[in-house]
Amino acid sequence: MKVMIFRMLSLSNKETIIQITLTIVTLIGALLIMRNNWKRYSALFLLSALVSLVLCYIFVKIGLYTFPMRLFPKLTSIPISTVVTVFSFYVLLGVRFSPALWIWKIPVYWVMVHVGMLAESWAVQETNLIQYAKFWDVWDSYTWWWIYLLVFEWVGGMIVPAESRRPINHTWLQYGKLGWFLLHFILIVTIFLGGFYLGRVSK
Repeated sequence: MKVMIFRMLSLSNKETIIQITLTIVTLIGALLIMRNNWKRYSALFLLSALVSLVLCYIFVKIGLYTFPMRLFPKLTSIPISTVVTVFSFYVLLGVRFSPALWIWKIPVYWVMVHVGMLAESWAVQETNLIQYAKFWDVWDSYTWWWIYLLVFEWVGGMIVPAESRRPINHTWLQYGKLGWFLLHFILIVTIFLGGFYLGRVSK
């Protein structure tokens, strides 16, 4: 049994370490959020996991991008554990902590999308975890990050009751407050790095 597992497991050092680390860290993060309402957050986690797997599988099958290095390359064409835990944790994080008002949710999700895209762009350039193909590029991923997170913010609002959420106080995000500086710092840095990335790949 152990021999079979090791044969199925991809042993490409950097990619394997990244996938295992991401899976463990995001799973722990998701469990910490789910304990606030196991039934509702678990339902949201499973729904998010299912949708992310289906979308990822479809995009891979039609050849928009590939995942060259996976933990179990002989079993599936997508990195199941990473897709399930990372995207579902991100959904739970947004639903749990995003501000109550949409006017303040958008800046928070804006930062979340930029952080996610920064990580994805790094993975495309510096690892063999994911490779874009055909007509897919960073803007397609950027758009789908927004669609995915905002749709699940709406769905999460129907699944998770208000008393089980802990929205960030929007006053912390107002001009001159620490939250305002943090949001703008992250956005400026990620936009700069995004411009650097585009300049690099366009050469």
